[in-house]
Amino acid sequence: MSSEEKIIKAFKEKEWMDIQASDSWRIFKILAEFVEGFEKLARIGPCVSIFGSARTTPENSYFKLADEIAYLLTQSGYGVITGGGPGIMEAANMGAMRGKGKSVGINIDLPFEQHANLFIDPDKLITFDHFFVRKVMFMKYSQGFIVLPGGFGTLDELFEAITLIQTEKIGKFPIVLVGKTYWTGLIDWVREVMLKEEKNISAEDMDLFIIVDKARDAVDHIDQFYSKYILSPNF
Repeated sequence: MSSEEKIIKAFKEKEWMDIQASDSWRIFKILAEFVEGFEKLARIGPCVSIFGSARTTPENSYFKLADEIAYLLTQSGYGVITGGGPGIMEAANMGAMRGKGKSVGINIDLPFEQHANLFIDPDKLITFDHFFVRKVMFMKYSQGFIVLPGGFGTLDELFEAITLIQTEKIGKFPIVLVGKTYWTGLIDWVREVMLKEEKNISAEDMDLFIIVDKARDAVDHIDQFYSKYILSPNF
């Protein structure tokens, strides 16, 4: 184990945090998480993140759809990043493994619900304690977001990405919502209330994402967005 790895390990262990005298020491713990994330993810090559509920069962049609989307992404030369847990995340990692592409898991340490699924490449699983560090990794190392039905966490990741693009804090990248039945009610409210009634967003903000139903349409949108670039996977 290198000296850098020893430092990261020391700062990540719970025992270390138990002996801290003030919140200022948390800076080192947070820094260690950033270092580990940057070190691992900087080498993965072009990837697309797939989001969705951890509670989705294998019998659910969206589970099967996530698997298919991930598989098709690998056939287009992309790796797949998920939150590393069960449900939609597991389906996406499974599809990536089936397609023999890179399968990355950015997990979060939670007291319930979240455990790393078995379809993540062993050297590409990272577990974070801080949601905000984890979200930085998603934003920095994804070439696109594909968002299937999920809960508050899924919405958090979706709207943070839209906000950062809207405010030009990051460059524009494709965002695809999958499942018109699930998403249409929310997007209609955004259009009719947030945009038209309250004028809290601009009309062009509605162009920051699309809604599709089919796996091929989701992947085609990613491909078309980058057709003017040379994305050379460095897996």
